[in-house]
Amino acid sequence: MHTHPESPSAAASASKPPLKWAGGKSRIIEEILRRLPAGQRLIEPFVGGASVFLASRYDAYLLGDSNHHLIDLYNSIVHRFDELVAATSMYFAEEYRNKERYVEVRSAFNREQDLLERSVQFLYLNRFGFNGLCRYNRSGEFNVPYGNPGRVPRLPLERMAAFREKAARATFVAGDFVDLMRQAVPGDVVYCDPPYFDRGTATKSFTGYSASGFSLGRQRELAEMARTLAARGIPVLISNHDCEVARSLYDGAEFHRLEARRSISADASRRGSAIELLALFT
Repeated sequence: MHTHPESPSAAASASKPPLKWAGGKSRIIEEILRRLPAGQRLIEPFVGGASVFLASRYDAYLLGDSNHHLIDLYNSIVHRFDELVAATSMYFAEEYRNKERYVEVRSAFNREQDLLERSVQFLYLNRFGFNGLCRYNRSGEFNVPYGNPGRVPRLPLERMAAFREKAARATFVAGDFVDLMRQAVPGDVVYCDPPYFDRGTATKSFTGYSASGFSLGRQRELAEMARTLAARGIPVLISNHDCEVARSLYDGAEFHRLEARRSISADASRRGSAIELLALFT
């Protein structure tokens, strides 16, 4: 039975995620690893940028996300690596480092039906868009603005290769968190990184990650699923902003507070440090 690396040096040596990802856990990964219980398989229903997957050490992984574009890309890295790299290389060039080209690719991405080509475009948009943000409008169209990089971003070949190697023990599934959590059995550990409560209103979550958003009702549903699994002997760790509504929803869990640096917002007043909450249900 394996679990996460126990020492900071082990966490520091973990592979870095191939994607830029707003809300990624790289900066607080050691704090998360310290609180993850031992188990045979880690289930992540909100895998996002995959920092926890890459830094932890379990025998197997079930990794899901409601963003099927993200899961399609991860599966392309794992199963169609050479094709993906060959097709993506042309985009990582000076010719594509301008707003006009970016908007052109973004528009094509929102119409694209071919899975591999869409994964290629998604990787380009991630590296050339604003701060690793992944956002959709209510029509389901990707609408992240151009990031205006100072130079052509590098295609993260080494990170992609390391991701593929680690993913030999992983299964990636596009779907709702409830469906993934229902697959948990004793011996599993679940880590949830849902859209966070908004620091300004406390009762709202980030709504742009998918066309349907993530309501307070869904936050309640997640908390109830965590209690249900914990009652069956399956520990669940959840991340969120430390706010009154989160503490109320996670009542009965073991709380850990930590400081996290945030730099995603275009509004400078919303950057800086934020206090996060880790809620452990056992």
